[in-house]
Amino acid sequence: MLYRILADAVLLLHLGFILFVVFGALLVARHRGWMPAHLLAAVWGFGIEASGAICPLTYVENALRHSAGESGYSGGFIEHYLLPLIYPVGLGRPTQAVLAAAVLLINIALYAWIARRRRAT
Repeated sequence: MLYRILADAVLLLHLGFILFVVFGALLVARHRGWMPAHLLAAVWGFGIEASGAICPLTYVENALRHSAGESGYSGGFIEHYLLPLIYPVGLGRPTQAVLAAAVLLINIALYAWIARRRRAT
C-alpha cells in the first residue's frame, strides 16, 4: 500500500512539475524570485520533449508501481496520462516536437508579457 501511495505522490509531483514548466512564468510575474527555478524547469521540460527522452520521474513512478505489485506503463507520463486526454493516438516524435514548441512559445509569450508589464510600471 505504501508503494502505491508513493507512486501516486510521484504522479502528482510530475503533474505539478509539468504545470510549473508550462505556466510557471505566471509565478514569476508575481514574485521575481521564482525566475531561476522556472527557467531551469522550462529548459528541462523543453529538452525532455525536444530530445524524445523520458522524464526520470516516470521511471521512479513505474518502479514504485512495480514494488506495489502493479504493472507500470510504457512510455512517459505525457503519453500515458495527458495525451489520451488530448489525442486518442499514442505519442510520437512529431507530437513531442509540437509539445516542445508549445512549452517554448508559451514561456516566451508569458515572459514577454511580464517584461511589458514591468516596463509599464
